[in-house]
Amino acid sequence: MFRIWAKVLDKEHIIKQTVYESDKKFTYSQFFSYLAEICDALDIPTPVLLKTHIFNYAKFNHVVFRPADFMEQVEFSKLTLENIL
Repeated sequence: MFRIWAKVLDKEHIIKQTVYESDKKFTYSQFFSYLAEICDALDIPTPVLLKTHIFNYAKFNHVVFRPADFMEQVEFSKLTLENIL
């Protein structure tokens, strides 16, 4: 079981948040699926996922997506995913 806390921030204020939970074992190969489900729950576009994003999540237990990581125009300053231990 694992949980991911997702926050949409605009100028350091949380405007949307959700906690993604799954009873399955966490695998990095499925990280894009988790990200897509989180973005659907938050009603925002899904960002482009790079190796550096996965490495940051693996090493620091969180990852930040900036507006440049999205193919569409977004109205917030960042999306953060944080592993809840």
